[in-house]
Amino acid sequence: MVKKAIFGGTFDPIHIGHVHIAYEALYNLHLDKILFMPAGNPPNKINKNITDAQIRYDLVEKAVENENDFEISDYEINKKENSYTYETIELFNDIQSDTKWYFLIGADSLMDLDNWKNVDRIFNNCKLVVYNRAGFEVEEVLKQKKYLEQKFNKEIIFLNMPIIDISSTNIRKSIKEGRNVDYLLPGGVNEIIDKRDLYK
Repeated sequence: MVKKAIFGGTFDPIHIGHVHIAYEALYNLHLDKILFMPAGNPPNKINKNITDAQIRYDLVEKAVENENDFEISDYEINKKENSYTYETIELFNDIQSDTKWYFLIGADSLMDLDNWKNVDRIFNNCKLVVYNRAGFEVEEVLKQKKYLEQKFNKEIIFLNMPIIDISSTNIRKSIKEGRNVDYLLPGGVNEIIDKRDLYK
């Protein structure tokens, strides 16, 4: 059976920290592919200033175009209504029924998972994988992991990996201030940002 992980996010913009997480998941979980899925209208980010979905998709597409182990999906950016994780996972289970699905989330999302819609349907349709993020103590993440595992009677995989403390928020801020961020971005992404005059 093929093993794939969905890696969702706003990716505004995608940076080398995202690529690092994807490769750590790929190797540690012995996956066949990582499916990057830029968010369209994430319910948890309503009213926040997010770059147009098609632009964010183009940035991710450029970042993964030469990576044989990475794929990209436009499913969520093409949805007119809000994107809910449980719907996405159920759909991909239907259209790729020969695939064992994993879903990557950061520690911040794990802490908020109780507030997501139909969490039980997420657990029933994929294996949840959490990676730590800057600002979270490992003990805190593992405590929340244990709480959710007991509540839903499902296992959550903790991806023990080095943290690269890079954020899209800080990259956007640096671009606005005229700083060079090329070293923080996958190849070609900086060229699209410059050409389209993004984040100024």
